[in-house]
Amino acid sequence: MATHSLSFFFRVLLLLFLTLSERIKGQGVGINYGQIANNLPSPARVAVLLRSLNITRVKLYDADPNVLFSFSNSQVDFMIGLGNEYLQNMSTDPTKAQDWLQQRLEPHISKTRITSIVVGNEILKTNDHVLIENLLPAMKSVYAALTNLGLEKQVTVTSAHSLDILSTSYPPSSGSFKEEFIQYLQPLLDFHSQIKSPFLINAYPFFAYKDSPKEVPLEYVLFQPNQGMVDPNTNLHYDNMLFAQVDALYSAIKTLGHTDIEVRISETGWPSKGDENEIGASPENAALYNGNLLKLIQQRKGTPAKQSVPIDVYVFALFNENLKPGPVSERNYGLFYPDGKPVYNVGMQGYLPDIIYTSRATTIKILNLWRVVMGLAVAWFILDMGDKMRMR
Repeated sequence: MATHSLSFFFRVLLLLFLTLSERIKGQGVGINYGQIANNLPSPARVAVLLRSLNITRVKLYDADPNVLFSFSNSQVDFMIGLGNEYLQNMSTDPTKAQDWLQQRLEPHISKTRITSIVVGNEILKTNDHVLIENLLPAMKSVYAALTNLGLEKQVTVTSAHSLDILSTSYPPSSGSFKEEFIQYLQPLLDFHSQIKSPFLINAYPFFAYKDSPKEVPLEYVLFQPNQGMVDPNTNLHYDNMLFAQVDALYSAIKTLGHTDIEVRISETGWPSKGDENEIGASPENAALYNGNLLKLIQQRKGTPAKQSVPIDVYVFALFNENLKPGPVSERNYGLFYPDGKPVYNVGMQGYLPDIIYTSRATTIKILNLWRVVMGLAVAWFILDMGDKMRMR
C-alpha cells in the first residue's frame, strides 16, 4: 500500500512538473487575436484552440466581453486594447477612464487574467495632433483609475507604436526618433519609467523588404543563414532585421535619457498573400518568418545589445481577417484560417472544436472538460512511458 501511494505521488509530481514545463515554454509566445472578420469561430472555440496550441498570452484590440468571459479560468494572460476613439474623452475627463474600467475590466478580472491595457494604437503615425496630444493624458487617466481600484500593480498601462517613429534605424546604435515626435515621446517615456511599464512597438521587416527587395537580402529578414551586418559603433553582429530594429529603438530611447524601459514587440508577422506589388508576400516566406521567429522565442534569445533580455513578442495574427481594409496582405497575416486549419506549417497543430457553444454554463463545462481530457492524456502518456521503461 505504501509503495502504491509513493508511486502515485511521484506520478502526480511528474504530471505537475510536465504541466509547469509546458506553461513555461508557452510564456514566450504571444498572439494577436484580431476580429475584423465575419467568419471567425466563436471565442469559446478559440479558447479551446489556443489551449491545444499551448498559447498562454493573447493581445486584443478591444475589451470584448465575450472573449474575456470565454477565457475565464483559462490561465491565459490578456493585453486588452483601449481604442483611439476613447482618448479625447479620457484625457479631459478622468472619470471616463474609471467608467470604462468598471464596465470592461472589473467584471472579468477576478476570473480572466488581464495584465495590461494598451491605450491607443500607432497614435503618432496618425498625424492627428489632437489625438497625439491626448495620448499621454489618457494613459495617465487610466493609470489613476487603476490606482483608485487597487489594480495598478496587477495591470500595466502602455501604448503600441509604429516603427515609423524612428528617423534613423541603421546602424542600430544610431537609432533616433523623428524630431517632430520628441516633444511627445520625452514625457511619454518619463511616464513609462515612472510606472515601470514596457514600450510596445509594431515591427514588420516585411515592409522593408517589400519596399527595397534589391537592397534588403531576403535571408536577413527571414532569419535565414546570411552574412548579416556589423554595427560599426559597437561591433555587434546582426543576422536578422527584427533584432536590429529593436536595438535601434533601444538606442533612440537612450538618447532621451532612459535605459530603464523594456522594449516589447506588440506586433510582427509576415503575410501569406499580397497584391502584385507586395513583393515577398507568400505562404513559403510567411512560414519561414514565423517558424524561425518561434524558434528564437523558444530559445529565449535576446538581441545583440540586450542579450540577457529574451525578446518578448506577440505574433500577428491568429486568423486571417477577411474584412480588414487596405491591400490584400492586410487580410492574410493569420497563422490559421477561420476553420482552424493552418495557413502554412510552422509546427503548430491545434484543435478547433466543431460545435458552437452559446450557453455560458455550457462553455464553462466544455472548457473544464477539455482541461480534464488534456490532463488525462498527459497522465496516460507518463504511465505508458513508465510501463515501457519497466519492460526493458
